[in-house]
Amino acid sequence: MSETPATPAAQDWRDTVFLPKTDFPMKAGLAAKEPAILAKWAADDLYGTLRFQRAGRERFILHDGPPYANGDIHMGHAMNKVLKDIIVRSQSLLGKDAPYVPGWDCHGLPIEWKVEEAYRAKKLNKDEVDPVLFRAECRAYAEKWVAVQREQFKRLGVMGDWDNPYLTMKYEAEAAIVGELLKFAESGQLYRGAKPVMWSPVEKTALADAEVEYEDIVSTQIDVAFEIVESPNAPELVGAYAVIWTTTPWTIPVNQALAYGPEIEYGIFEGSDGRRLILSLDRARVIAAYAGQETLKAFSGRALEGAFARHPMHEKGPFFAKPRPFLPGDFVTTDAGTGLVHMSPDHGEDDFLLCKAHGIDPVFAVENDGKYRADWAWMGGQGSVIAPKLNAPDGPICSDLREAGGLLAASADYKHSYPHSWRSKAKVIFRCTPQWFIPMDRSTTKPSPPLGGEGWERGESGEAGRDTASRVPPLPNPSPPEGGEGLSNGATLRAIALDAISNTRWVPEKAQNRITAMVEGRPDWVISRQRAWGVPIALYVDRKSGDYLRDEAVNARIVAAFEMGGADAWFTADHQTLLGPEHAAADYEAVNDILDVWFDSGCTHTFTVEARYGEGVRANLYLEGSDQHRGWFQSSLLESCGTRGRAPYDAVLTHGFALDGQGRKMSKSQGNVIDPLKIIGESGADILRLWVASTDYFEDVRIGKEILAGTSDAYRKLRNTFRYMLGALDGFTDAEKLPVAEMPELELYVLHLLAELDAELRSATAAFEFNRYARALSDFANNDLSAFFFDIRKDSLYCDGPSDPKRRACRTVLDILFHALARYAAPILCFTAEEVWGTRFPDAGSVHLLEWPEVDPNWANDDLRMRWALLRVMRTKLTGEIEPLRREKIVRSSLEADVAAVSYDPAETALLRSIDFAELAIVAKVDIVDGDPGAAEQAKGVPAAELVKFEVSKTEFEKCGRCWRHLPDVKEDGALCDRCEAVVHG
Repeated sequence: MSETPATPAAQDWRDTVFLPKTDFPMKAGLAAKEPAILAKWAADDLYGTLRFQRAGRERFILHDGPPYANGDIHMGHAMNKVLKDIIVRSQSLLGKDAPYVPGWDCHGLPIEWKVEEAYRAKKLNKDEVDPVLFRAECRAYAEKWVAVQREQFKRLGVMGDWDNPYLTMKYEAEAAIVGELLKFAESGQLYRGAKPVMWSPVEKTALADAEVEYEDIVSTQIDVAFEIVESPNAPELVGAYAVIWTTTPWTIPVNQALAYGPEIEYGIFEGSDGRRLILSLDRARVIAAYAGQETLKAFSGRALEGAFARHPMHEKGPFFAKPRPFLPGDFVTTDAGTGLVHMSPDHGEDDFLLCKAHGIDPVFAVENDGKYRADWAWMGGQGSVIAPKLNAPDGPICSDLREAGGLLAASADYKHSYPHSWRSKAKVIFRCTPQWFIPMDRSTTKPSPPLGGEGWERGESGEAGRDTASRVPPLPNPSPPEGGEGLSNGATLRAIALDAISNTRWVPEKAQNRITAMVEGRPDWVISRQRAWGVPIALYVDRKSGDYLRDEAVNARIVAAFEMGGADAWFTADHQTLLGPEHAAADYEAVNDILDVWFDSGCTHTFTVEARYGEGVRANLYLEGSDQHRGWFQSSLLESCGTRGRAPYDAVLTHGFALDGQGRKMSKSQGNVIDPLKIIGESGADILRLWVASTDYFEDVRIGKEILAGTSDAYRKLRNTFRYMLGALDGFTDAEKLPVAEMPELELYVLHLLAELDAELRSATAAFEFNRYARALSDFANNDLSAFFFDIRKDSLYCDGPSDPKRRACRTVLDILFHALARYAAPILCFTAEEVWGTRFPDAGSVHLLEWPEVDPNWANDDLRMRWALLRVMRTKLTGEIEPLRREKIVRSSLEADVAAVSYDPAETALLRSIDFAELAIVAKVDIVDGDPGAAEQAKGVPAAELVKFEVSKTEFEKCGRCWRHLPDVKEDGALCDRCEAVVHG
């Protein structure tokens, strides 16, 4: 007779335990893996496959705002492109056809500037080069950087039509741009006039507001005295000196008038040199250095009406000898200065408008390079007006004013914000020049205002006295006339744009107020530049009338020529051929000014969205940084409203800027630039993508080593969640699935949590709030799965038999979770989700071809939610009670703990008894003890979890050698419990 030997206490049961098994590594190694995944996507034509699969589906178009083709990408580029890709992939996940066509802005000053630098280095003058050859070099420079940036954007995981991007320098794009310009021309929405515009003396061109940034500088501030020579309303003012204050001494040589405030109270004060000085009563106290405090006479600004003053340099020639009139200006304040403002219509918008209203014209004394004209007596041929030496207290202007007795005070200590070119970083000036404009407040389809006409021949130029019309092209009145049939039933471009803004979704909502204010207050759009690289303003101007030609047949030939040869066709054109037999080329001037690049990019919706998806189709979303409210968002809006009467987009999302870890703007000079390419090379693109998604990107965001370390930790936890699911699902098949109706309550609760997560992620996707999306996904993986569900069900997964319903239920839910979470993660962690999916289903194709997971909304169960919310609070409370015993080494783990749960609430007592709370809390046993029945009544308002008290002690049960649980059916330490005995020995 044989006898079954006793189970050895020390036997190793590891081979009988169903431990997770997967090849998915804990160490990500993203920097090495991601390029291989990219190569596979390219080889499989993932983007093209998606377009084929989704053909005919609801379309979602995110129209890419074009980055500039100049230099390696920076963190702002990376943040922008990743956010776009997350949104496009999420819309694709929802089952939509979500194409993404990347694009580049290829024209404009930065590229031209770089090519010019190469010429300057060779001691060559760019202006002496054939313009077509120069443009070819600009095109080659842009092509180089498009190729570089394309690979860098692809490395971020951005999926799109990289083989067929849009470029503003493609022939078809240039043809479309000039076609849009000609639409404005045909409807009378163009005029050429002279107005002060932002001008870069270094780059020798006009700038748009969006091309200007403001930096703090220190300037020379001066007080200048103008002697009053005529005062019909107050004769006693004759001989007194009106004092003006300015921080731009270089504008004094082009002064033409003085402005006063009719409602301001002025006074006459005795100067330190005995002269009578006129200042605002509010400002006299700050001029104490050269004026006494006693007011000799007070008077209203109205007394200055009709008065004239003499320029301090009146002996320097006819222009300066002419007396300067006093003009009433509602913009004159006493916040700073003296209460009197010197007027230079060449160099200030208020100055220009006020002088124009009184028949005073610009004199165009400052030329393209910022220097005074050579014949401009007194200052002719001097250095650039932005040169500090020219404006210094001991510089030529102040020195000459001082010698003439006109300079009362000068100091180089005035700190203020000043406009600079965002490209050359040089200071800009307001300069009156002939430019082409799109009017904001004219509604007309009638012929444009004439370009010739009167009004510009009255000014004198230096001592020679030549009229200024000989120095500039014929100019119209720069304010276009009102009236006409107009656009959209007579509305102005401003009105149409404001209406379009109100009918557009702005994310975040506050962005609507910002762009509304900008459009409400913006001046006419200056669309001309005096450069070589870009799309020309391809118009013909009648040499006699000054009108630009509006002929549909001519315009059609121009567009056709651009389609064949690009914008270069204009510079090599036989203009007679383009004009046709109806017009003689000798009668017309071909305009060679270049279009503002913001007009170029404002047209991208025409040759990208409409050209690819149909006339009238507009983008679902534009997405760029918040600075584009004055840039691309606005230029696109105005272009589309001017030609189509509506916005080119349904919604606009704006994000903030990427700052360093201390919240400072990144700059090479500060040495705090964080290179996205370096991050990718060291940690992988998915880390950068998770950082973008995790930020509150509607505001400025920070990035640094500590922040990225936190992102890496969050990524590691998500990766480990996937790794655990992959291991726990090893060998899972459909045959093992258990119907939901047969599942334990814990699995039903997890499905409820999944339904809640699904609803939250759908809501976040609709709101474009991917920081909420990423947080919800991370919290679910960490808190609901890893720290809760996985923790509780490890025992069943490892130790229950393969056919056990509890284990089958758990694995069925894990399979559901895997399919859902791999999809949910795909828009953000595009590489990791692909790796996860491919590890389990190597032959199933890309995860990015999948659609949103099918989550049964009926899984959501409020009763389960409330029950398990309380159970989880109790579990957390019990864990806290066990921890002191662990620290004191009374128990080594919660498995050694016996628990007495004293419940003072009958409802909670019933809840605890309805479930295996020992399994839930992972302890040896839980005894439910009824507390004082009156305690619940006495504890009204106390949190429910406080009505349960836990008493913890070390268990006396022996430990199962296989599952390590301490159970009453384990006969001796290391022996098997009944469950494990049945699994091992059947």
